[in-house]
Amino acid sequence: MKILFALVFAVLLANPDRALAKDAHAALDKYLPYAGEPVDRFQFTQLQKWVLLDEYRIVVWPRLNQAFLLRVDPPCQDLEWAHQIGLTSSANVVSRRFDSVIVGDDKCRINEIRPLDLKAMNAATGKP
Repeated sequence: MKILFALVFAVLLANPDRALAKDAHAALDKYLPYAGEPVDRFQFTQLQKWVLLDEYRIVVWPRLNQAFLLRVDPPCQDLEWAHQIGLTSSANVVSRRFDSVIVGDDKCRINEIRPLDLKAMNAATGKP
């Protein structure tokens, strides 16, 4: 009975991981085609929302009509499990190599910032 319980428990644990990986891959495919050339910084006052793409990439919205794809330096162990994040900034500017994504007690340094073309993405998906 203990072996059966352990097997069922192991299967239940394995399935969410595969679902998360599949969802993250789909999210990456959704945003990556609309990412522009890397930039050094962006204006930031408040984080409106964010989306996990994979273990080192997220999309952040500093304004509802503006988004950036960020890649952080490894290791950033808790990013893919985070329920909330923060961003460091100086004088309301987030800069690559100087600022970080805050995940719990970890600071994951931002090594790439790419603006997203939200108009093109929304047009391609049929959103206004």
